[in-house]
Order: sequence, then C-alpha cells, then structure tokens
Amino acid sequence: MESAAPAADSALTGGSDAGAADDGTARDDRSGDRGEAGSGGPKKPRSFWKELPILIGIALILALLIKTFLVQAFSIPSESMQNSLQKGDRVLVDKLTPWFGSEPERGEVVVFHDPDNWLAGEPTPKPNALQKVLSWIGLMPSAEEKDLIKRVIGVGGDTVSCKGTGPMRVNGKALNEPYVYPGNTPCSEGEDGGQFTVKVPEGYIWVMGDHRQNSRDSRYNQHDRNHGFVPVDKVVGRAIVKAWPINRWGTLPVPDTFEQPGLGDQSPAASSARSLTVAPDALALAGVVPVALWRRRRRQD
Repeated sequence: MESAAPAADSALTGGSDAGAADDGTARDDRSGDRGEAGSGGPKKPRSFWKELPILIGIALILALLIKTFLVQAFSIPSESMQNSLQKGDRVLVDKLTPWFGSEPERGEVVVFHDPDNWLAGEPTPKPNALQKVLSWIGLMPSAEEKDLIKRVIGVGGDTVSCKGTGPMRVNGKALNEPYVYPGNTPCSEGEDGGQFTVKVPEGYIWVMGDHRQNSRDSRYNQHDRNHGFVPVDKVVGRAIVKAWPINRWGTLPVPDTFEQPGLGDQSPAASSARSLTVAPDALALAGVVPVALWRRRRRQD
C-alpha cells in the first residue's frame, strides 16, 4: 500500500419604382451611376479588420458571462485525484445547474471553495498580468482562488464508513470503486482519519480524493469547524469534462456503483440536470459568428 503524504488540491433595403413607357411597355425609371453621391446605392461593407475589434469585444463579453453563469475552467495542481485526473489537466465545471436548485450528488467530481483552511501551507501561485486577464474572462483557470476538487462520497443524511482497508460503505452498501488509484485501498489504516463512521448533515457533503493514500480530504479535516464536511454553498459546480490536454479529453460520469438499489434516493433536480460540455471560449465563438454574419448581410442589403 502506497504511503505518500496526503495532498490537497487547488484548484468562460432599398425600394424601387417601375413606370410605363409611351409604347405601353414597362421600364425602370432608375438611372445614373449608383456610385455617385446621393444615388441611394448600397454602402461599401466595412473591412474585416475594422470589424475585428468589435467581434473580439463581443467574444470577451460572452466569455465573461459564460464563466460567471455557465462553465468555468480549472487546473489540477496535484495528484490527489489520480488516475481520474492528472496533475496539469484542465477541467470544465458546470456552474449553471446549481442556479436551478441542483445540489451535488454521490459520485460526482466537484470543485469547491476551501471550507476552512484545508489549503493552509500550500504555495500560492503568482500569475502575471496576462494570466490575470485571461482568468478573469474565463479563458484560463484562476490562479488566485483557493479551490479544491474531490469526489462526493456522501450527501446530507448519508452514513459513510471505512473499516480496515475497505470497502467504503454508504448507508451500509459497499461501494465498488474502480476509480481508486492502483495500489491504494479504499480505506486507510492510518491513525489520522483513515478509519471513520460519519453521519453527513443536511446541507453538507463528504468528499474524498481518488488517490486515497495521497489526498487530504474530508477524512483528514474532521477537526475543522465543519468536522470535515463541505457546505453545499461552498460548491462551485460539478466537473464534467477533461478539456486539456487533448489526448486526455473525456467526460467525468458518475460511476455505476452509486446507482445501486438501496443506496439512497437522488433528487429530481439532479437526475434531470445534465451538464454543458463545451468550453467558454467555444461558446463565445459560437455566439459571435451569427452576429458577424448578420452585421455584414445588413450592410450589403
């Protein structure tokens, strides 16, 4: 069994008139050079390079709105969620469904604000000016927010327990956890939080890292003011996609073991809420393209 020290995790028109000729045939009364001033001809479309700053501005505004209300990117700074997530991965977090009352569910990977100095002693990154701007608009993970990423094991009302080396049990049901880091055991036999039985209060969740012997999670923070539980209002959202590097792209679904009968009912809001799977900058681009086409068509009419 691996014995590495537990690690914390820190974690976008013109008209026309037709007259009649003397011979009774129809003719067009319009004449003259359309290029002359005052002729009412179509204006020359603005060049692409003149419109580019406007389009960039629209894209940045859309990216900011998306980051604030829909999806935000986060960077994985440690090994505490291996092998589901590797150090250096970028994940996209769904921030929309919580606005509609959805709460974290068992098995989800969630990002949450540090509930009570879990990151004490961890080095604080120092981003440069460009990184600050890109993180502010959601095109780059924030380096200053004190956030963590873990898997939800228990929700309000659940009893979560670990004895010996496992298995992990929720409401008496054993979990089959293939996501646990190879060589780790579901439970740790260490003296500091490895063995426990807890009842999760309503409005809180119990979280653990997939790299069980290298994750400073709820188990090792039972002496904080929340007794290791994470308040639901501290949760930023559910991590739904590994977006970068591209060779590791993939979704982060809820493992089947959390769907087993008798484990506990899931809320209707959670079962009906399914997350977005596109990056903030991609959504911003999708919003800019129709605007650009509309503007150019309007000038050509």
